[in-house]
Amino acid sequence: MSGDPAGFEAPLHRSLAVPILLGGAPRSLAILNGTLAAAVGIGLQQWLPGLVLWVVGHALAVWGAKADPRFVEVFARHVKHRAYLDTAP
Repeated sequence: MSGDPAGFEAPLHRSLAVPILLGGAPRSLAILNGTLAAAVGIGLQQWLPGLVLWVVGHALAVWGAKADPRFVEVFARHVKHRAYLDTAP
């Protein structure tokens, strides 16, 4: 017994709490990285730099997702907050 009143508990499916990853990287970042690499590779006809950009970008995104799967959302929230400690009173 957890101490909660009866009827106030609900099962939570794991898929509602696990972040969506694409190839080990956050989905939004993987799509952005792939689009940018495709624009460089196809649009500018620079195949090797586009491929390198995709591999390096995806590897960094996977590395970040291993540390914190929600690092993109955390970084976006961090950028929105005002810096309190670097301002002098």
